[in-house]
Amino acid sequence: MKKAAVILAAGKGTRMKSELPKVLHEIKGKPMIQFVVETLQKLNFDKIIVVIGFEGEMVKTALESYPVEFVWQNEQNGTGHAVMMAKDALSGFDGNTLIALGDVPFLSSGTIQRLIDVLEQTDAKASCLSAIVAEPKGYGRIIREEDTVKLQEIVEAKDATDEQLLVDEINTGTFCFNNQILFESLEKIGNNNSQGEYYLTDCVKVLYDNGMPVSVVVADDPDEGEGINSVEQLAVLSEKFKDRI
Repeated sequence: MKKAAVILAAGKGTRMKSELPKVLHEIKGKPMIQFVVETLQKLNFDKIIVVIGFEGEMVKTALESYPVEFVWQNEQNGTGHAVMMAKDALSGFDGNTLIALGDVPFLSSGTIQRLIDVLEQTDAKASCLSAIVAEPKGYGRIIREEDTVKLQEIVEAKDATDEQLLVDEINTGTFCFNNQILFESLEKIGNNNSQGEYYLTDCVKVLYDNGMPVSVVVADDPDEGEGINSVEQLAVLSEKFKDRI
């Protein structure tokens, strides 16, 4: 089956203490987003789309030698809104679409392939990469249908109940969707949340409520799915994954 990828790379990353777009901060002299694109290239995606925003021309320059397309998110209205910016570029695409984050550079091709395989080999309409972590503070929580791999919803930390905050399985932000169903579900989400944003994660509940199963794939190495949000975090993860760089 054909497969496309959408990389979200529009954010500034204020905690990086720099005027660079977050995804251009370097690991061993190379912008982190290049690691993401190179990992996807290993899996022979038919189309790779990068959503850019803050200092987007700089991101385009950093990726000028890679076979990717660019779409703009001029207003930062959430991850769901960011993916919607790729709708025209994926119009008529018959296949599955991976959603990846430009600030998660250490996600392996093997883990991504597992996520794709679950979608292609089961009756799921989407698959979500999760991780089990000791300190889930700040992360969206995975709420499963009891004793199953079926994902019921993802609740952002700021919107979670005290009971939901006890869950130690978190959303990594990496998904794979049937392309048509992805954009149909995005049309049905709202922004009634603490951030006033359109969350991609709300598509999960839309699918679940409409009888369309979403499967959860747990990362073998939870550090793989960790996003980089600060200079300190960049240093720590670079050290952990130094043998892969």
